[in-house]
Amino acid sequence: MLSEQDNERCIRIAFFSTREYERKVFCETFDALGDQNAMFSVTYFDHALNEDTAHLCDNIDAVVVFVNDDVNAATIKTLENCGVTHIALRCAGFNNVDINAAKQCQISVSRVPAYSPETVAEHTLALILTLNRKTHKAYNRVREGNFALNGLMGFTLHKKTVGVVGTGKIGKAVVRILLGFGCNVLCFDPTQDDDVNAWGATYVELSTLLNKSDIVSLHCPLNDSSYHLINQESLDKMPDGVMLINTSRGGLIDNNAIIKGLKSKKIGYLGLDVYERESELFFSDRSEEIIQDDIFLRLTTFPNVLITGHQGFFTEEALNEIAQVTVSNILRNENLVNP
Repeated sequence: MLSEQDNERCIRIAFFSTREYERKVFCETFDALGDQNAMFSVTYFDHALNEDTAHLCDNIDAVVVFVNDDVNAATIKTLENCGVTHIALRCAGFNNVDINAAKQCQISVSRVPAYSPETVAEHTLALILTLNRKTHKAYNRVREGNFALNGLMGFTLHKKTVGVVGTGKIGKAVVRILLGFGCNVLCFDPTQDDDVNAWGATYVELSTLLNKSDIVSLHCPLNDSSYHLINQESLDKMPDGVMLINTSRGGLIDNNAIIKGLKSKKIGYLGLDVYERESELFFSDRSEEIIQDDIFLRLTTFPNVLITGHQGFFTEEALNEIAQVTVSNILRNENLVNP
């Protein structure tokens, strides 16, 4: 039972869209703080935060949300009425939060700007290599006693041209790995990075990158200027048979254009760890359900498409760093999006 004095300094936190593996890591993070900092009263919810569930935050100081929570203006207004003063994203992107509404309601918003960038970069390479060498198909064949190589032909990644769109921390990690494979790396980013230039990668205009790349990998944030960055017009600039990889945000891709590109063989390989409407699908077991998303189902029918359920961030190192930075943000108001 908390005393009156404890209640005065207790920080009340509500987590949304949580799974058991996250709760374990965050509990360990809070326990490690002991009495060195403020005491915490923590509530974990499985379901998402949105305008229908925000009322659960009555007398809560801070809410902790993930990529598919819908923190729109209506949600934020309810949070303000509940007394919430801080929204802590346990991820890097903040496109699902109405930052202007939060500012008007005097609710600070923080994020985890960088966590183990190699984690997502390595998953990006896993998608590239799996699509190319078809190891997922070979695994299933061998388990069934089928050792035929027909249909498993790949290409040598060495000396191929790879376009990296966005050279933040994750994009830089991808560039570094690709250069190690001996690839010719082209980059596009409004702000050039001196390290990337020094390593031997080349910055070019986006149209040049799309036109010259055998593989295009997306590592940029989702905002008004990048929404549906990959559309029919940009696909037309790419070489036939291009490999397209997206481990960033689903909204970077126009899926209707992608399906047309797959049918016409403009896209030879597609690797996705994110999907524009993933909030209705990912992070839950839906194996016993009838999935209603026709576009997603159509994508899964192509033999040259590989989709993972937003697991690029999912390593022990990354989860621990996410937990530590998120809790630090709540305590110290660090990494603010709307300072």
